[in-house]
Amino acid sequence: MPSQMLTIEVDRLDAGAARVRLAGDLDFDTAPELVEAVAQLRRDGCQEVELDFAGVALCDSSGLSALVVIHRAGTGAIRLRNTNPQIRHLLDRTGLAELLAAPPRGMTGGAREVG
Repeated sequence: MPSQMLTIEVDRLDAGAARVRLAGDLDFDTAPELVEAVAQLRRDGCQEVELDFAGVALCDSSGLSALVVIHRAGTGAIRLRNTNPQIRHLLDRTGLAELLAAPPRGMTGGAREVG
């Protein structure tokens, strides 16, 4: 079955921060799009990037790999928000939840961390 197209919407929060809202499948076919979108934000000077997973139905190993690539390529924080239970489980099992500053279980709201 082909993957759902990934929709990426970027909201600038301030001069050094952006929220990236995702919808669709984050997989082998679509992960490079996310990597490039965040790389462009970094080139534009964004230090803090929030990835909002509210619309993500599926995230496979390629999607997880994209998150690692994004983390390693950046100089600032990457934060994940609104991960569904299946994606949260993957992040917990792989250790990426801690690395990517995903909110603790039960805290999937969209509030932006400050500090």
